[in-house]
Amino acid sequence: MFGRNARIDTALDHQVDAMLSDAGRAGTLAIVQMGEPVLRQQTEPYAGQLSKRTLNRLIEVMRRTMLDAPGVGLAAPQIGLGLAIAVIEDHLRDDEDDPREIAELPFRTIINPSYGPVGTTRTSFYEGCLSLEGYQAVRSRWLDIEAAWQDENGRKHRETMHGWPARIFQHETDHLSGEVYIDQAEIRSLSSDDNLGEYWAFDPIPTGAAHELGFSLEEQ
Repeated sequence: MFGRNARIDTALDHQVDAMLSDAGRAGTLAIVQMGEPVLRQQTEPYAGQLSKRTLNRLIEVMRRTMLDAPGVGLAAPQIGLGLAIAVIEDHLRDDEDDPREIAELPFRTIINPSYGPVGTTRTSFYEGCLSLEGYQAVRSRWLDIEAAWQDENGRKHRETMHGWPARIFQHETDHLSGEVYIDQAEIRSLSSDDNLGEYWAFDPIPTGAAHELGFSLEEQ
């Protein structure tokens, strides 16, 4: 549960319900792009402001919007809603030797998430964002984290996460405090999706890009 004093915010519940109605038959919403103030604002902790019906609809629409994009995570501000709610999901690729350490990440709703580093190791890889379409940049993040969140039923979870799933969790959690990955990315690494595919996608470790574009990598 989200606390004994949790109360539905009727006005907000109606607002979100109306927003979800705009999803139409496809069940997806437009993704907010950089420049919209909501992406730079601290979200409000979720404490049961929405009815169970509205919350479930919101989670379903967020998941559909994420998968349709396609993406591996989506935070509520990315659909214009300032609540501390995000969804994440990713699956194994064919290449098991991928140095990004991609691993199975079942669908999860992460509410009021937080994280802290486990150890001191950081890794640098190209990263993108559905709210900055068409570009990616190298971002250093913690390799291992202790992640904490609540699910849609208010149950608390805590889990040590590693590799790519840890990166996804960090990315989406940061959105909820008004941070976008580009804020701490290596700006000289910024690349269009087309150029990333043309020049750098053959090697997930961006050593070639660092040499050619003139930026430094944190130790892998």
